[in-house]
Parts: sequence; structure tokens; C-alpha cells
Amino acid sequence: MQLPFETGTKKDKEIIGRVTLDLSVYSGEDLYCDGSVEDELLEIARDRSEAEYPGIIEESGSWPILYHLSPLRENIVEWLPIDKNMKVLEIGAGCGAITGVLSRKAGRVDCVDLSFKRSRINAYRHMDSENVTIHVGNFTDVEKGLARDYDYILLIGVFEYAQSYIDSADPYGDFLRTIGSHLKPGGSIAIAIENRFGLKYWAGCAEDHLGTYFSSLENYPDGGVVRTFTDKALIGIAEECGFGEHRMYYPYPDYKFMTNLYSDRRLPQKGELKLNIRNMDRDRYLLFNEKNVYDSILDEGLYHLYSNSYMLILGSCPDTDYVRYSNDRAPECAICTEITEKHGKKRVIKRALDPRARAHLERYAENCRMLTERYKDSRLRINRAVMTGGGNALEIEYVEGETLESRLDSLLFDNDTEGFVRLFDDYLDRISYGSDTAKITDIDLIFSNILINGDEWTVIDYEWTVKESWTAGQLGFRAVYCYILEDEKRQKLDLDLILGKLNISDKQAEEYREDEMRFQKNVTGNHRSLDEIRERIGNRVIVPGDQSCSDSGSLSLRPQVYLDSGRGFSEQESFFEEELPFTAVIPAGVRTIRIDPCSEFCIVSIGGIFWNGERMKLSGLGFKTNGKRIGADTYAFATSDPGFTLSLRNHTDRTENELRVEMTVTVLDAETAGRIGR
Repeated sequence: MQLPFETGTKKDKEIIGRVTLDLSVYSGEDLYCDGSVEDELLEIARDRSEAEYPGIIEESGSWPILYHLSPLRENIVEWLPIDKNMKVLEIGAGCGAITGVLSRKAGRVDCVDLSFKRSRINAYRHMDSENVTIHVGNFTDVEKGLARDYDYILLIGVFEYAQSYIDSADPYGDFLRTIGSHLKPGGSIAIAIENRFGLKYWAGCAEDHLGTYFSSLENYPDGGVVRTFTDKALIGIAEECGFGEHRMYYPYPDYKFMTNLYSDRRLPQKGELKLNIRNMDRDRYLLFNEKNVYDSILDEGLYHLYSNSYMLILGSCPDTDYVRYSNDRAPECAICTEITEKHGKKRVIKRALDPRARAHLERYAENCRMLTERYKDSRLRINRAVMTGGGNALEIEYVEGETLESRLDSLLFDNDTEGFVRLFDDYLDRISYGSDTAKITDIDLIFSNILINGDEWTVIDYEWTVKESWTAGQLGFRAVYCYILEDEKRQKLDLDLILGKLNISDKQAEEYREDEMRFQKNVTGNHRSLDEIRERIGNRVIVPGDQSCSDSGSLSLRPQVYLDSGRGFSEQESFFEEELPFTAVIPAGVRTIRIDPCSEFCIVSIGGIFWNGERMKLSGLGFKTNGKRIGADTYAFATSDPGFTLSLRNHTDRTENELRVEMTVTVLDAETAGRIGR
């Protein structure tokens, strides 16, 4: 179907819905295009509603569809203090990934983009926004007619292309000076850009713009118009252009799909940076464990140098110290948490990101009231929370302290088992207060949600509270389950000792684990997570020396066994078997084994896993899997990295041990696996 006013015709403007496309300086020819996917995006924007986008993204398995249509793209600017009294300029608006949130926040939005087709996509998807004008054409031509009183000017993934916009000896400085001339006094410029020294590039991700490995680290030896910068270089350019007031933020994992925003006033804490396998656009190598390296970087105070992305604010700076987005889940639960500081006072605000999430915040405030009543005479404190912002936000008391998770880690990694158990006993004693009579339970009393300051323990998050009575054993199991799941180094924990203290059977542990899977699906609204979408897109994570990443289909069907002798799992301490079932000899000293039955989406039926002739239990804290249990010892995997982890704590250890694995594997296509594995 031919769409009206195709590229090549000349016209001063076009109206799509309530959006105006200013074509007065458009040359009539688009100088860049991503090919047929832009035609697909145009049809989606024109013919489908925004409410349909999540389903389209999940079913497409397409990086461009995800990149251009995902609502998570808005996170990078959603937190900015823009209001209806402000006028905003968005340069390089493209297909409108962030135009929508700007139109909802600002009084007026002017967009600039070189591509007419992309501008039409933008206009169709936001056609009800009467405050949006899209100026189509080369920036140097459009710029002459732009206003000079913008409150915010946004360069999101744009500044690195300045050499292609500006023909001068100093393109980045001249570009920034030109942009600054359109800013009103007291206004701000926001620049989101990759860090050329980002840790993901050292770890094996290709450079985002060129698709080549290590090119930004080597300072772009092959040339080209794209340049990214370190924080020092970026701030240096800004200061040379006269921007003395500025503030640096650190979007994580990067600015494209940001979940957390850090600043120098609130840097990441050790253990927080866990979302590192987010290669959506192309294959990547995995040269080391990024989480562990990030922890070392944080110890040395060097996070600013290795953050994957930057968000630099020039001019008037926000009061924001930190933001965490929880919008990769059902809209009824979509919120963000923000920490601000003004005049030396810190505030914690939770905001609803969807009108349907307001009721969730109201329940949060009620949870505070009920939990405070339950624990009022105990050694567990609930931090205060009150509704604010006309019912659209919740203000929570800011408290200082060390997380219980961090303190447990210190004891665990110092091999202080006695100290770990003492602290865990204290945890169980505190959370069990009132369990015999209270009909209210915070089921998310995990270790990271408790801050310790002296003898005062404060619960800082009680979002998931139910009007039921849970035992300390149930809560403790979930806390330990989440604790171990988040870091393989915690496999050294003596699970049998902990299970004994919780006084739960293997059958109960299996039931609790299945309850947890149902809970997580309820939170996400049965939508695929970003990690699941990444798996569907299908770009590989290639581990050097791991033959399962070869293009040979037969190798991907070979089972792989990982051995942990106290240092965690690694490719160096693993081996492949030719087929299933198999019997292997395992040396002494192994604490945990992981069995990856193949490297495909699949269903696995386990006939039995035997250690020195003894059948191992596929239940309890000593057994973990990333699959969904769909029958007796049968699991569906909506991932091409299926696996089972089993603790050997309660099993005999000989000079040579025999591992026997009996299982069958049925390979599935990604779509079928995704449906079954939900």
C-alpha cells in the first residue's frame, strides 16, 4: 500500500492527527534509512495502538522493533523535572522513542530529525499530542528557525554524531555552543551517550555504532564520524564551551534500556550491578564476569570511568541522586523510586508510572500502617511512608545503614560460618515476631530489603505484603532462595545447615519454589521480561573455549557439566559429554555441580541424577533450575542456556566420584518454548 506524500515530493508541512511536520527546509530525500524495518515500523505506528506494542515486541523477536517501540526507552528522560510550563527541544528524535514521555510532561515539544520517514513514524505513534512539532531536515538548516528560549534541550544518542552535523575543526564544541544558544537563562541540556571505556566493551560487547570489537577502547583507529567519550573528556568539552554548572549521572545497564540511574552522590553498592548480559543488537563475547569486576571497580572508586553510559546535565541541575525503574512488569505495578537531596535533606519518593499503579502505592502506604502495628514492640522497624503528590506518589523515610545482604556476604566470603549462622538466627528471630497472631506478612523480607545501623534493623521495602500469616521458615526460605539465585559465589553456603534451621521438608521447599515462580509471573503480568526477549532475538553470548557457541548444530546438543570447588563456576572447570545419558568421573573437593543439558530451547525429562550410586533429590535449596516445572521431574526452558544446579554438601566425597545423569531432551523452537515456559 502506498502511503500519501512519499519521499521526493515538496511541501511545507504535513499534519498527522494533531502533530505538525514542518518540512520547510526538508530536501525531499532521506539520506539514511534502516531498510524495510522502517516500513514495518510505519505500518505499526499508523495501524496499531500503543497498548499493542508490548505484544508486538514479544512476538517479533526483532531488535529494531524492540529498540524503537519499547516503553523502557523513555526511562532515560522520564525522571527529569520537566513540567507543563516548559518548552523542550529534542534533537535527533528518530522514531519517537522518547517523544511520547516528553509530550506528556512538557507544555511544548519541538523535535528535529533528518529522516522524513522516521518523523512520520514518530508523528503517527503520537498523533494525539497537540503540543508536538517535528522539524524535518538537516540540523544546520533547521537550527536557524528554532526558538532560543527552551527550558530543556535533549541530545539522546546524538552528540556522538556531531562530526556529521557540523563541518568545522571543532565539531563537538561548535555543536554544543550552537545548541546552547537556543537555551533560555536557567535552562538545561541533557546529553545521553555511551562511555567509550564502558566495562561492557572490555568484557566483549561490540561498539554500539560500528559493530566492531574494542574500537572505542582503541580510540577508533579506523576513523569514521562517530566518537564517544570518557566522563573527563565529555566534561572538558562542556567546560570549554562555557558550561561551568554540570552534573554527571550514570545510567545502568546503559541509557537505552536504563533500569537504574546513579550519581556521584549515590553510586552503586557492591552486588547491585547484575544486569550485564543485555546484548540485544548483536552477538557478544563474555570474557569475564562483569558483576565481579564491577564490585572490584567499586572498591577502587573508579565506577565513573567504567560506567557503560553517561547522562550529563549542563546548566541548572536536578536534585535527583538516584532513580530505580520497576516498569518491566504489569502496568498495575509499574513504579519508580527516586532519591533526591535538597538543602542537605534526602527524600525517597515512589511514583506511579501508570495511572493503574496508584492503587499499588495506596496499598504500599496501608502495608506500612499494618506492618508498623505488627512490629511495634519488636526489634524490627518499618520505615515510614505517606501518600503525597495528589495520590500519585509515596514519600518514604530515608534511612542510612548497611544491607543485611552485604553483611551476610562479608561473613560468608570470610568463611565465618558461625557468624553467618548467628546473624541468620537473629534475622529469623526478628521477622518471626507476631507470626502466631498477625494476619499480615511482608513476603519480600529478603536480605537486601533490611538496613542495619547498630542494633536497629529497618525494613526499607514492603511492596509485596499479604493479609496472611507466613511462618519464619517460609520467609527465610524465600530470602535464602533469592540470595543464592543472585550470585553464584554464594553457592558455598551450607544449604543443609540453613534448611535445618528453617525446619522445612524437601517437599515444602519444592512447593515454596513453585510459589515463587508464580509470584514472579504475577508481578510481570505474564509478559516476557527483557531477558526473555533477548533470548527470543537470539543473539549469542560467546564464551571463548566454549564449543557450544559454535555454529555447528550438533555441538549445541552436547551436555556440559560445570564444577564448583569453592571459586564459583567457570568455563575452565567444565567439560562436555557426547550424549545423554552419561557417566562421568568427578574429582574430590567439588561442592556444587551444574548440568546444562544442551544449548537450545527445550523440554528436559530427568530419569535420575546419581552421585556415587545415590539418587540426588531434585528439591530443596540444594536444587536450582532456570526452567519451569511442567510435570514430575520435567522442565520447560524458555532460554537457550538451560541448566540445573545441585549441591553436594550432604553427599559422600571420594578421591574419584561417579556422576550418572539420565535425562532426555526435546528441542523446541523459541516461540513454543516461550509459551510453555511462561
